[in-house]
Amino acid sequence: MHDTLTLNENMPTKCKRCGVNANLKRPKTGDALCKECFYYAFELEVHNTIKGTNLFTSGETVAVAASGGKDSTVLAHVMKLLNERYNYGLTLMLLSVDEGITGYRDDSLETVKRNQQQYDLPLKIVSYGELYGWTMDDIVKQIGLKNNCTFCGVFRRQALDRGAALLNVDKIVTGHNADDIAETVIMNILRGDVARLQRCTSITTGNDGFLPRCKPFKYTYEKEIVMYAYFKKLDYFSTECIYSPNAYRGYARAYLKDLEAIRSSAIIDIIHSAEKFEIKKEVKMPKQGTCTRCGYISSCEVCKACILLEGLNRGLPRLGIGKTTKARLKKMQDVVSQNAPVPDKQATSSCICAATDITTTEPDIGTKLNNLTKVLDF
Repeated sequence: MHDTLTLNENMPTKCKRCGVNANLKRPKTGDALCKECFYYAFELEVHNTIKGTNLFTSGETVAVAASGGKDSTVLAHVMKLLNERYNYGLTLMLLSVDEGITGYRDDSLETVKRNQQQYDLPLKIVSYGELYGWTMDDIVKQIGLKNNCTFCGVFRRQALDRGAALLNVDKIVTGHNADDIAETVIMNILRGDVARLQRCTSITTGNDGFLPRCKPFKYTYEKEIVMYAYFKKLDYFSTECIYSPNAYRGYARAYLKDLEAIRSSAIIDIIHSAEKFEIKKEVKMPKQGTCTRCGYISSCEVCKACILLEGLNRGLPRLGIGKTTKARLKKMQDVVSQNAPVPDKQATSSCICAATDITTTEPDIGTKLNNLTKVLDF
């Protein structure tokens, strides 16, 4: 990737900002810049995003969600740098989740532990095994490689919040970048998920819930995050999760890359368009409450995590997977709430708190994407 973005050394292109020989061409703006000017532009844009949206208040304690990957590593580096440079007055901590994926998460957590030493920040690691009694290795043995991302997405979000509660922090920051958000917009359109579509471009979510989550990289391109990590020689883990090759998000990612090849501004255009979406007043939106079993935030009586966990513990791992009617959803929630016999082993529940990364091989995904391209007029 770096070779496709950096300039040919034989071309004496000058940095647009300072006039010395340029090292790279910014994917976001097309500007030729030297490394130092790229660092400055990258960091300033993140700072402007933070200040322009009032993400933080001096005195707050903020947990940086750290996986060891490029996004979270650059986020930890930049948050520490900007906090000191601009005197945000924040207390920063690293928070990691161990999903229990042998050969992947155990290796990436070693990177996180090195980052802890490099950035001199406290680190807290919470694990699926401790919180739920199941690791992702165990879950995949039960469910297979289809729909496993549903479990991981639901459990990880809750695990982050529980870890943050243990640290007694005020907010969580995540490394979600512009590409991630544009992909999520596309996924929610394809699913017809109005509730998620309304909030997926928000730079802060959870203000009215358990704990606010902020995305300082909302307008930052993934390619530029990679370039920043590469030129800064940051220590990050670059292997993809071994259980995610068939994730639904992969369709949206591939589609977004095709759009970007047609229009270079496609990513930011999709985000800005989604920011202007308005839901008709007569549309009934789900109200957020708390799970009657675990007390975690949920739009349903019983949260998705409890439904999935109940299915695993009862030998029915597909209990909370897939789409269904409201009547069947009520039955499934009654099953979990009352610990009643399961009416149908194949019964599934659909909940507004369902995971974003539902793994599927939808036979009509190509048709949906083609129709979406026509709507977007690309």
